[in-house]
Amino acid sequence: MNSPRVRNKQSQAARFLVLNAVSCPYTRVWIPDPDEVWRSAELTKDYKEGDRSLQLKLEDETIREYPVDAQSNHLPFLRNPDILVGENDLTALSYLHEPAVLHNLKVRFLESNHIYTYCGIVLVAINPYEQLPIYGQDVIYAYSGQNMGDMDPHIFAVAEEAYKQMARDEKNQSIIVSGESGAGKTVSAKYAMRYFATVGGSASETNIEEKVLASSPIMEVKPSRGQAFLAGVLLLATSCAADLE
Repeated sequence: MNSPRVRNKQSQAARFLVLNAVSCPYTRVWIPDPDEVWRSAELTKDYKEGDRSLQLKLEDETIREYPVDAQSNHLPFLRNPDILVGENDLTALSYLHEPAVLHNLKVRFLESNHIYTYCGIVLVAINPYEQLPIYGQDVIYAYSGQNMGDMDPHIFAVAEEAYKQMARDEKNQSIIVSGESGAGKTVSAKYAMRYFATVGGSASETNIEEKVLASSPIMEVKPSRGQAFLAGVLLLATSCAADLE
């Protein structure tokens, strides 16, 4: 965990980056919105030290004055360049903050129908509330033996990583499934179990998924309001060296 001094330096660096960016017109930012949560806006006038507001133009051409306070760090979030929007790994974004994460997930889901996105070794999933044809045996075999990151983000990639490291290191592995009620935690755990049953050669046994799932110690944790940033989103993280013995 970073010390208060390190966190203060990081905060100062972030503030300097934003101030430097908003000093140039046409810089794009995210501002809070009561209806849409976050809205994209473009700077129409360069910011000068001492100014108490930014002159912004929203995407619908509406002009808005946004109050700022450089000392209290009350500054807008910078928007990523369009070329990065839709990346399958959030760590590839230039700016990683709440509006950037939500916008990237939204673009991937609505424009490309991708429900999975990586954030390093973490897999972020959006519950589509419908059956998708991406969990069949052909997809399982496609991910089998592949390194995480070689193919599109998927629950099977996380399961393969855990399975591969268990076989290689001969140590127990854990997959943490976290999310709000209705996010799809149980279904995701079942898909992981289906993967293990198939690559382990037990897929033909009756109800093998249910048997394995019932025998697995799964603990569901309800996140606090501060931890939950989007209903229907769940996080899957692999613990690469978790020896549970």
